[in-house]
Amino acid sequence: MTLCFLGILFAKAQTKTTYPFVERDSTLYLDVHKPLVARPDRAAVISVFGGGFVVGKRDDSYQTALADSLVKRGFTVINIDYRLGLKDKAKLEEYQGFFNIDNLFQYCIDIATEDCAEAVKWVVEHSEEIDVNPSKIVLTGSSAGAITVLQLDYCRANDLPEATILPEGWKPAAVIPYAGGIMCRKRDLRYDTDPAPTMLMHGTKDKIVNFKGFGLPFSPKLYGSMTLDRRMRKQGIPHWFIRFEGIGHEVASWFPGSVDIFCAFVDQALSGRITSLDATMTDSKLQPTEWTNMNVFDLYKK
Repeated sequence: MTLCFLGILFAKAQTKTTYPFVERDSTLYLDVHKPLVARPDRAAVISVFGGGFVVGKRDDSYQTALADSLVKRGFTVINIDYRLGLKDKAKLEEYQGFFNIDNLFQYCIDIATEDCAEAVKWVVEHSEEIDVNPSKIVLTGSSAGAITVLQLDYCRANDLPEATILPEGWKPAAVIPYAGGIMCRKRDLRYDTDPAPTMLMHGTKDKIVNFKGFGLPFSPKLYGSMTLDRRMRKQGIPHWFIRFEGIGHEVASWFPGSVDIFCAFVDQALSGRITSLDATMTDSKLQPTEWTNMNVFDLYKK
């Protein structure tokens, strides 16, 4: 009887409900994973998958593991769809050629950011239905998803068009990107208003989402975590920055091993406690692989 009861509890803890949240060329969906025992603050995490804007799914094995880990900590976890710009044949044709690479990636990031904003809007508007606190929504993502959540908060802080979809006055409770960056059309990256509490995590050898940044002259540039850290320092913006020396893009898949750090940062952010952290970290579960020496061009050859 006891084993049967525990089995029922575990099954309930893993239950998810799928909702459509916006119509594009096709319907985009989100999965709401509800905890058996929710945090008292009813905090939620919106998670955005990675895959280079060409592959990935809201319910792939990585996203499922992330949801399972956080649901056990009492979070409602919402895994979302977004449009994959590198599957858009018309745009691939329009932006063909080496010197259009930055413009193509700008397009991919823009539409992903808009879709993420639509997901946030849906969650806020349906917060009572899914029982979450709309002021305590954390954004996290891996690789392309990390870029997307950073980009959304950057657009919000700078009142850019991609963020106009967001509910008026809404701000993420925290932003946690795994190997992310921000695409900037301006010559210099800066925040007009403060970003949400942000924890940057990145490998120093990452050349896929470049640790420093990447871009052609006179084109939009993708600024990596090192550059974001320097900008936030210059503007006096508190944040956490965790670098992994000698590690490449492997950080993008570090989540289940980092759940304790994730929760520690979120707990501080949600309590209003303002802290800064600059750390070089190692983890025996995060070792160099073939990804360490790969660059963005190698990625798309695979």
